[in-house]
Amino acid sequence: MFDAKKIKKQIVDWIGDYFRDNGSPETKAVIGISGGKDSSIVAALCVEALGKNRVLGVLMPQGEQHDIDVAYDLCETLGIAYVEINIKEPVLALYDGVVLTGLELNNVATFNTPARIRMATLYAVSGIVGGRVANTSNLSEDWVGYATKFGDAAGDFSPLADLTVTEVKVIGEELGLAAKFIDKTPIDGLCGKTDEDNLGFSYAVLDRYIREGVCEDEQVKGKIDRLHRMNLHKINTMPAFRLHS
Repeated sequence: MFDAKKIKKQIVDWIGDYFRDNGSPETKAVIGISGGKDSSIVAALCVEALGKNRVLGVLMPQGEQHDIDVAYDLCETLGIAYVEINIKEPVLALYDGVVLTGLELNNVATFNTPARIRMATLYAVSGIVGGRVANTSNLSEDWVGYATKFGDAAGDFSPLADLTVTEVKVIGEELGLAAKFIDKTPIDGLCGKTDEDNLGFSYAVLDRYIREGVCEDEQVKGKIDRLHRMNLHKINTMPAFRLHS
């Protein structure tokens, strides 16, 4: 049985240990805040581990973001400072530069580029304030590659990497976060579909398969296995040629 109280304490202690080993007493956790469960819960964990003065939220809408109020509310609820940097113009400038070469944009480029621009933004802010960038991915997303390599899959430390979506939500409840921060339906922000719509199965089904190895629908099981194999390159260490003696 998942012991949320115990695991939450372990994560908080782990964050504290990481910052003791990788910074100074003033080093900040820099977190991209979307208002979704993962960034909200990582921010809350960092506040508990480091104190609110050492957590900086970075809001990065791409043009207008209809649900950005949730991100504002999260920062206010936790009492953390935040900056807002709109990534619309940098993304469009990059697209324009690509088109000028004669190349044609496709879904791979347009789905992944904003996530990579956001990560570049987080590292720019982190460099300015002397921080460490939090990765907010969870095990369920990583398992099927639902993250952008060098985008939201990047970061300096990853508190939720070994927790499924189901477990992450329970940690959010243990932290005392309001339901709107835990249960907000994740939407990719690009095509308007939910994560589960894009995946073709629910996180509940995926999480059970990860933890118990059980999936009654053979077609879904096959898809999960296929996605996992195809996307291992996103979470494995980059292959590197080594000289032989």
